[in-house]
Amino acid sequence: MVVDEFSEAIREFEHDGETYKMADLTVLEEEGLCDLEKLPVSIRILLESVLRNADGEGIDAESIRAAASWKPDVPDAEVPFTVSRVVLQDLTGVPAVVDLAALRSAADRKGVDPTVVEPEVPCDLVIDHSVQVDHFGSEDAYEKNVEIEYERNEERYRAIKWAQQAFDGFNVVPPGTGIVHQVNLEHLGRVVHEREVDGEQWLVPDTLVGTDSHTPMIGGIGVVGWGVGGIEAEAALLGQPINMSLPEVVGVRLEGELPEGATATDLVLHITEKLREVGVVDKFVEFYGPGVAELSVADRATISNMAPEQGSTISMFPVDEKTLEYLELTGRDPDHVELVREYLEAQGLFGEQEPEYTETVDFDLGDVEPSLAGHKKPHQRIPMGDLDEHFPNLLREEGVLGAGGEPAIGDGSGATAADATEAGPGLALDEKVPVELEDGTEVEIGHGDVLVSAITSCTNTSNPSVMVAAGLLARNAAEQGLAVPEYVKTSLAPGSRVVTEYLKRADLLDDLEELGYHVVGYGCTTCIGNSGPLPEPIENAIDEHDLWTTSVLSGNRNFEARIHPKIRANYLASPPLVVAYGLAGKMDIDLENEPLGTNDDGEAVYLEDVWPDAEEIRETIHDAVSPEMFAEKYASVYEGDERWEALDAPEGDVYDWDDESTYIREPPFFQDFPLEKPGVGNVDDARALLTLGDTVTTDHISPAGPFSEGLPAGRWLAAQGVEPYEFNTYGSRRGNHEVMMRGTFANVRIENEMLDGKEGGYTIHHPTGEETTVFEASERYREEGTPLIVMAGIELGTGSSRDWAAKGTDLLGVRATIGKSYERIYRDNLIGMGVLPLQFDDGEGWKELGLEGDEHYTIEGLEDGLEPNAELTVTAEDDGETTEFTVTAQVDTPMAVEYVENGGVLHLVLRRLLQEETN
Repeated sequence: MVVDEFSEAIREFEHDGETYKMADLTVLEEEGLCDLEKLPVSIRILLESVLRNADGEGIDAESIRAAASWKPDVPDAEVPFTVSRVVLQDLTGVPAVVDLAALRSAADRKGVDPTVVEPEVPCDLVIDHSVQVDHFGSEDAYEKNVEIEYERNEERYRAIKWAQQAFDGFNVVPPGTGIVHQVNLEHLGRVVHEREVDGEQWLVPDTLVGTDSHTPMIGGIGVVGWGVGGIEAEAALLGQPINMSLPEVVGVRLEGELPEGATATDLVLHITEKLREVGVVDKFVEFYGPGVAELSVADRATISNMAPEQGSTISMFPVDEKTLEYLELTGRDPDHVELVREYLEAQGLFGEQEPEYTETVDFDLGDVEPSLAGHKKPHQRIPMGDLDEHFPNLLREEGVLGAGGEPAIGDGSGATAADATEAGPGLALDEKVPVELEDGTEVEIGHGDVLVSAITSCTNTSNPSVMVAAGLLARNAAEQGLAVPEYVKTSLAPGSRVVTEYLKRADLLDDLEELGYHVVGYGCTTCIGNSGPLPEPIENAIDEHDLWTTSVLSGNRNFEARIHPKIRANYLASPPLVVAYGLAGKMDIDLENEPLGTNDDGEAVYLEDVWPDAEEIRETIHDAVSPEMFAEKYASVYEGDERWEALDAPEGDVYDWDDESTYIREPPFFQDFPLEKPGVGNVDDARALLTLGDTVTTDHISPAGPFSEGLPAGRWLAAQGVEPYEFNTYGSRRGNHEVMMRGTFANVRIENEMLDGKEGGYTIHHPTGEETTVFEASERYREEGTPLIVMAGIELGTGSSRDWAAKGTDLLGVRATIGKSYERIYRDNLIGMGVLPLQFDDGEGWKELGLEGDEHYTIEGLEDGLEPNAELTVTAEDDGETTEFTVTAQVDTPMAVEYVENGGVLHLVLRRLLQEETN
């Protein structure tokens, strides 16, 4: 029920004989609260949510005024945003299910009806992050990979099926269907919902949060949605508004049109580079201008998908005629599409918009050129023609080659082969080493060779233009007699079954398979790090000769050790370029001037000889893609195959925990749960667990890939009787805190600067000075009663929205992190776990302050509690010397303070539920 002061804003809306209720924004304009035309579209969507949900209790009239007060010079105001739905993927969805189950168990232990823990908004969990490329290059690769997927993940999937029956409105899209963001774009997204609330029909803008950082892809169809950690998503699922400061909104004005030969992938890499330079972290981005009409909705979605790489919270487009055409193309009901038009027109939200923005950025589509991004950051764009210079320079910078291009020794120090020691000599760029594969095939590999060529990720597989281009390029290359070298691991992982269908209808799937790009699964695969093993002889050669090999993928992430722990340089590219570099077999090549290979007559074949014509791409899409195709493939989206149907799952309101399980265990967060909040106080006599540099990603903090038996997580599993070949990945074990806390800060490429260049999850225990693993050190500190901090540089926590990056930090005993800057999701996840994210003053950092990490640390200023953005004092003492410096708590809102004081957001929600039931 809307507060009385704004009750007139709730009015009836008629469509096709049906009467709905809606929260009418124009009434707020009439009352002088805002000028709607000047408000960015995303702010209007936030305002509608606040208006509709203002009940006078959690959300009141002042909340409405705060949301309506947005100006380009953004006022300091907090708004409570209530989403209409939540989406999960399985790597983050399983821990969400475990947390929800743990909340019910906690309620049950208190003698409270466990069903008080119940989703307040609909939720879709899409299982897409677990399939791995174990088999490839064969017609049965998909079936084999899915079979292994079920073998590895049966216990996790049982827990998901339990949640499906235990919670209302909790829908599951089973394995083998598609990637969460592509399924969301093609099917789940509605733009406008028809919802029944207290017996009345309402029209509600489609808004969401998702447990994956690429959730903003839905902005391609004008839907406001962004990625959060599982912790925040669970709170939203339980009806908790997302309390946020009013964001700055950057407008990107597009003009011109893409040149011939440039793809949507090239465009998004340019925009990502540009917006990283501008600086849009914590900001909303909206695209407008004449160039918007030149982009298909699939192109727009490609841009929106990489919002986290751009740094923004969302990157969205307006809803226009092309959006409605896309909704019909993808099988949405025409009557619903017309309802979308009429509702948005009534709200002034349909079509081209030119509101006021905090900042505007001009971008000419005509400036886009074929590009890649790498070798380890998505915003490091490289023009395609520069790869032949880029890669040798990279090896020189990394100390693999000497200044003159001569080989260096294998320790990466940059010493030349003449100075070789026991480490042995390295290789020159043009040197190769012979490798005999398991089947007897003999190949040669060296620096720069492409070992993984993967058409993968919703970023691109959702876009028919680049997928058809890849198929046509494969056809042209096969006709020329070109082939992919035997040492290249090829794969095709469509984001939905619709992609396979239109590739078949266009007779392009056979052409891709001719080059080895067989369908290996319907999931994230290589982009999430599930590229699977390389042949053992190749991995041995990499280790023996310290080779800098490469991967090329049509993904959105290429962080260190993410794609494959043995591959040092990873490049993002469009699907047709993925095929092209797969054919070339190497990255140190200028494809504008050097041939891909030779044809059957020994003649050089260049990229321009096989690159498809733009008109042929358009005609193929027109003939091969239809609404009936989408309707058919999504008709049974929640049903799954015979494997899913045959999967037995627990039943009942409370999950039956198995203490012997190595996949699903009740986490310790809500055990022995007090009804009183613990509060927050000064941190005394703490130690630094790690001192880190810049751009430490959530992959570094909580890796998702495989791990060895020599690491703490591997040793724990081995002690439970699990064989190394059954370890699976960190990502698949996220329902087990025992594994995940041991895997925190355990990426093989993370570098704790206490250790002078050593990579991996190691640290120094103080005051003993002993080197040990991060986990083992944390256990010793716990036994000693020593609180911990972690210090870092800029962009701490950039990357995927992994709640375990925060949960693991908490379970290791870290009370606060201190960085130069944070990525939004990781910062919010820390708050959501009750860990304080603190920020150095401008120009300061642990290095600049002369800190080593062996000091005693005290954090003061919390004796009377925490205030938003509080300034705190940190004192570091060592051998009688004292360094004192100021930090700012990156806790922006009163509600975020509440989270920290309660030990986390779910602790707050559970505490309120239990208090309501016991009072």
